[in-house]
Amino acid sequence: MLTHPDFLWRNPDPKPSYDVVIVGGGGHGLATAYYLARNHGLTNVAVLEKGWLAGGNMARNTTIIRSNYLWDESAAIYEHSLKLWEGLSDELDYDLRFSQRGVLNLAHNLGDVREGRRRVNANLLNGVDAEWLDADEVKKFCPIINVSDSARYPVMGATLQRRGGIAKHDHVAWALARKADACGIDLIQGCEVTGFEIAGNRVTGVRTSRGPIAAGKVALAAAGHTSVLAELAGIRLPLQSHPLQALVSELLEPVLDCVVMSNAVHVYVSQADKGELVMGAGIDAFNSYGQRGGVHVIEAQMAAALELFPIFSRVRVLRTWAGIVDVSPDASPIIGPTPVDGLYINAGWGTGGFKATPGSGWVYAHTLACERPHPLAEPFALERFTTGALIDEHGAAAVAH
Repeated sequence: MLTHPDFLWRNPDPKPSYDVVIVGGGGHGLATAYYLARNHGLTNVAVLEKGWLAGGNMARNTTIIRSNYLWDESAAIYEHSLKLWEGLSDELDYDLRFSQRGVLNLAHNLGDVREGRRRVNANLLNGVDAEWLDADEVKKFCPIINVSDSARYPVMGATLQRRGGIAKHDHVAWALARKADACGIDLIQGCEVTGFEIAGNRVTGVRTSRGPIAAGKVALAAAGHTSVLAELAGIRLPLQSHPLQALVSELLEPVLDCVVMSNAVHVYVSQADKGELVMGAGIDAFNSYGQRGGVHVIEAQMAAALELFPIFSRVRVLRTWAGIVDVSPDASPIIGPTPVDGLYINAGWGTGGFKATPGSGWVYAHTLACERPHPLAEPFALERFTTGALIDEHGAAAVAH
């Protein structure tokens, strides 16, 4: 099996026109292209990426996969995605290192406990696997975690989704790109979109750093830069872009075989298959397109990790980075058409984009091919910010990662 990206896809020049142009060569853009071909037979498609494929947020995330969101609409689309993850390695004929090791969401106070139990019950009603563990059960599931009563933030319990876990992000991108390319889809790197051709309120093409490209439909999938692109088409989206920091440690022997998340001390930790600890925190408070964040966030993140895992006290940080996440007012995505005919958006995933990769691509491809939203995407229309039908996952689930 081929494993190096240089041999997995062509590097074509752009054609003068395509039926669909996807702007953004990350996980969501590549998944959309793949499912356009697989599910709908559409192959006259281009994916335009201003840098290199999957060099944005796809290469700058903590790879956590779960579906235990609170609201029905969120649980439905993330559960659809998780079910796709469970068969994706076989479907793409590529080892994605998908590991269903379980995801713990810790509770440190009575408010966390009430929210956690509520979410477990909501998940079970929606057919999503979920369990509530008390502190002793948390310790049994994750022996290295500190559940002492003397801790500043004592562990009072946790939700557990056993089907949750992690995958290897670059393998996911390479596998999707290889399959899309094999279908005849053009993956065009080093091609920045600088504007749109619009006639009579309908998009007819894109202006790029490699010349104009005509398009029947244009699909934005550029994460934190989606609002910048939409503004070029005269659309102001309800999105804010923030750096989201993460870091990895030096390589360790296997010591952590699950994912641990904590909103109160605000850190989430897993151990990658190579051995490094992968840690994330909350978004930086300021708006920015810089792919690095503030030192104070890293410091707080490390303090939080040591609260939970004293065993990590002498582990050294290897490198840090930040992705640029697009956050909507209700911390839920925006999927569907825009006020400009033929122009579509898939954005607002905030800190939950990686886990949604196959599900997002599936519903976005359907929306583009059928010219109507997929049923799972209907609640996430842009119009909800004027109708008031919000899906406030940020406020409801306490942590939206």
